[in-house]
Amino acid sequence: MKPNQISLETAKMFSEKLKMPIEHVMHTPPHILVAKLKKVEEEAAKTNEGKE
Repeated sequence: MKPNQISLETAKMFSEKLKMPIEHVMHTPPHILVAKLKKVEEEAAKTNEGKE
């Protein structure tokens, strides 16, 4: 499988949000990355709701 066609900046952002090494981000199928990002964003939204 070839690496994802995303920029280094995008890979770094995904890596920080998902707490994954950049190498894993580059080789994780795009649909799985999107699902993981969605889950992280939903959890962050729930956390922020409780603080308000």
